[in-house]
Amino acid sequence: MSGSIAVAEPQILHSSFAPRLVAWQQAFGRHGLPWQVSDPYRVWLSEIMLQQTQVKSVLEYYPRFLARFPDVASLAAAPQEDVMALWSGLGYYSRARNLHKAAQMVMAEFGGVFPSARAEIERLPGVGRSTAAAIGAFCFSQRETILDGNVKRVLTRCFGIDGFPGDKAVEKRLWLLAERLLPVDATQMPAYTQGLMDLGATVCSRGKPACMACPMADGCVAAREGRTAELPTPRPKKTIPTRHTVMLLASRGRQVWLERRPPTGIWGGLLSLPELDSSLAAEDWLAARGVGDVLPAWPEFEHVFTHYRLVITPQPVRLDALSGREAAESGGQWLDVDHASEAGVPAPVRRLLLQLADAI
Repeated sequence: MSGSIAVAEPQILHSSFAPRLVAWQQAFGRHGLPWQVSDPYRVWLSEIMLQQTQVKSVLEYYPRFLARFPDVASLAAAPQEDVMALWSGLGYYSRARNLHKAAQMVMAEFGGVFPSARAEIERLPGVGRSTAAAIGAFCFSQRETILDGNVKRVLTRCFGIDGFPGDKAVEKRLWLLAERLLPVDATQMPAYTQGLMDLGATVCSRGKPACMACPMADGCVAAREGRTAELPTPRPKKTIPTRHTVMLLASRGRQVWLERRPPTGIWGGLLSLPELDSSLAAEDWLAARGVGDVLPAWPEFEHVFTHYRLVITPQPVRLDALSGREAAESGGQWLDVDHASEAGVPAPVRRLLLQLADAI
C-alpha cells in the first residue's frame, strides 16, 4: 500500500477486513494446492499434516499418503504400523495415531460419512476447534473461524493486541475478534479462510513481513506504529531441559535390530533403536542377549523437541547370535539395514540407519 493512503480507523478495518481479505485472496492468494478441494477427508488430512509443519514438507507426504489411503475407509482398515510408516519423518507422531483413530471413529459412529457439524468434527481424536472450523469452512461454507499461529499473528498486528497469544485471556480475546470479523456471506468462507492462512504465511510473516503488499496495511496498528517485530508478544522464555540417551545400533551381518516403542509417548508406536542410559550398559545388553563386540561409539548429536533437547550417543554393537527368547520378549525384529530406514522410524533413527548402512 502507498504511504499516501489515508490511515483507516480501527472500526473501519473491522468492517472492511473480510471484503479486503477475500478480494486479496482471489487475486494474490495461493491457488492450486492439492488439498484445495471440497472433500472433507482430503481437507482433514491436509489440516492434520499442516499442524506445526511447513507446506513444502506436506506437499511431499500428502500425495504418497493419499495414494495408499485414498479415502477414510481405507485409512480406517489399515494396520497402524502402515500408517506410521508413511508418516515417518513428518514428526509429531501422535497426529498419525489420532488420524488412524479418527478414521475408525468416522466409520464406526458416522457410517463412513465425514461429519459436517463443527461440534461433531471436533469430537474426532486430534481435531481441535480451529481444525474443525477449517473443515467446516472449506467443505461446507460454514461461518466458523480458524485461529492458528498465522491467524494470531495477523490479528495481533492488525489490531494491536498485546500479550502472549497462548495465554488463555489473550486467546479468548482473539477468538471473539476472529468471530466478529467473519464475512456475512457464508459462500465467501472458503476464500476468506484460505486468505487468512495465505496472508499469515506469505505476507504477514514472522520475521520480515511484506507490509507494502498487505491489504490491511493502511489500518494495521503494528505497521503504523512500527511494532511488527514486537507483535505477537513472544512466549515467556523458559529454559529447555536437555536429556541424554544412548541408541544401540545392534547389527548382525547386514541386519539391524529394531524394537517397537510403546503406543503412547514420544515416537509412540514407531520402530526404533534400543535405548540405554550409558555406553557402558551396552556390555550388559550384549552379555544378556548374545555373542559379539561393542564397537567404539559414534559422535553424539542433538535432536530438538518442543519441550526438550535430546542428546543421542550412537553405540554400535556387532552380534554373532541373539537369543530367540530375548527377541520374543523385547518385541524386536531384525530388518535388512538397506531397507530399515524406510520403515516407520523417527527422523534421528532414520539418520543413524542410513549411516549404519554405509558403515557395515
